[in-house]
Amino acid sequence: LKSYLGPFAVTLVISMFVLLMQFVWKYIDDLVGKGLEWTIILELMFYVSATLLPMALPLAILLASIMTFGNLAESYELTALKSAGVSLMRVMRPLVITTALMAVGAFLFSNYVLPVANLKMGALLYDVTHQKPTLEIKEGVFYSGIQDFTIKAGRKDKTNNILYDLLIYDHSNRVGNNKIIVAKKADMRLSDDGNFLVMTLFDGNSYEEVFDRSSKDFKPHLRVSFKEEKLYMDMSDFKMVRTDETLFKDNYQMLNIRQLIEQIDTLKLEFRSRQEIFLSQINQNLSQWRDTVPRSLLAYDTLPTAPASFYKNLEATQRKALFDYALNSARSHEAYLSTAVSDVENTTETINRFYIEWHKKFTLSFACLILFFIGAPLGAIIRKGGLGLPMVMSVLFFLLFHVLTITGEKFAREGVLSPLYGSWMASAILMPLGFFLTYKATRESALFRMESYRNFFKKLLRRRTAA
Repeated sequence: LKSYLGPFAVTLVISMFVLLMQFVWKYIDDLVGKGLEWTIILELMFYVSATLLPMALPLAILLASIMTFGNLAESYELTALKSAGVSLMRVMRPLVITTALMAVGAFLFSNYVLPVANLKMGALLYDVTHQKPTLEIKEGVFYSGIQDFTIKAGRKDKTNNILYDLLIYDHSNRVGNNKIIVAKKADMRLSDDGNFLVMTLFDGNSYEEVFDRSSKDFKPHLRVSFKEEKLYMDMSDFKMVRTDETLFKDNYQMLNIRQLIEQIDTLKLEFRSRQEIFLSQINQNLSQWRDTVPRSLLAYDTLPTAPASFYKNLEATQRKALFDYALNSARSHEAYLSTAVSDVENTTETINRFYIEWHKKFTLSFACLILFFIGAPLGAIIRKGGLGLPMVMSVLFFLLFHVLTITGEKFAREGVLSPLYGSWMASAILMPLGFFLTYKATRESALFRMESYRNFFKKLLRRRTAA
């Protein structure tokens, strides 16, 4: 147990770090250049780390178990234990109990902590990604990040926020580029409350074409010269605004088992209700079609009961008009049915997502046990410790597990497999592999020893030579 907990803690931290860096690189453009406070970044990383734990935990268990039993086998400690009459399963017993406790903890975490972490992370990530970048006016480039203004500065003094040779387009009147401000110099300062950028302009002119809203026409332009003038620009869009988290609370990733079951029941009731409405509407449209045929197309007050003989007695123009009407009606019904089919597919996929999330609360715990029973006997068989070969083997098996999990969930979402089979596909495939490796390890198998394969081929060559 002592040999296991150290590698487990290290590999868990490494796995979390790698997955966290993957998240950072994915959203690097949304995080950089927005003037976010370090507390907000730290809060976001904390919630993201919590959401990544279900992926990092099985990997850490797999790698730590391979390293532990690889070290024991490499230093012949397993051999000494077996020679003393202690079986491999007896050696594994403390770690099996520990892994089972971790699996129970993973279930509790997935059911009670993970939904809250997903909710917090999703709301905060939405706010961060929709946050405007910080104010950055570059020399010789038009900047339109401030609402109602476009600014161009010929030169910029970065030490004291002074702009030179300034050109400003004021769109606050919502009538186009009717107001232009030119100034030799401008001093930028934020107001005390931080809601406004106060730009003090020096030695300039403003040119404005006055728009008469009554006549909806422009009057002769107005020119104003000034020595000093202050311009207030709204900076409220640059502030971090926290969205109400209740807007995200119905997402399937943010619900526990009880809430998922309730939401699934609600979706099924709504789904049945919409299906009944669709079927009722289709039957009603089909039953009313005969009665809605324009009587101007026919020379009868009511349609006859023998359509074939009735159709033969129609004139050519009446036949064509009746065909056109039937064709238009069929197209209308086809469009309505296409909408109904699309709604059914979308609703079914949504329900499947909720089912998959329900099963994931249990598959995470089961995956911890399966990967342990793959890693522990695998380490005993390969007899290599450290971070070399165990790292390679653990990554390969974890990738296999991850690919199978993603594939099964995709099949379940698309309806190829039921959510039950799709969610448990990876566990069902890897569980026999765990049993097989455990059996081989208890029988002192040379499954991954190159010497045994070399000896096999040497014996085979000797037999052929002797023959």
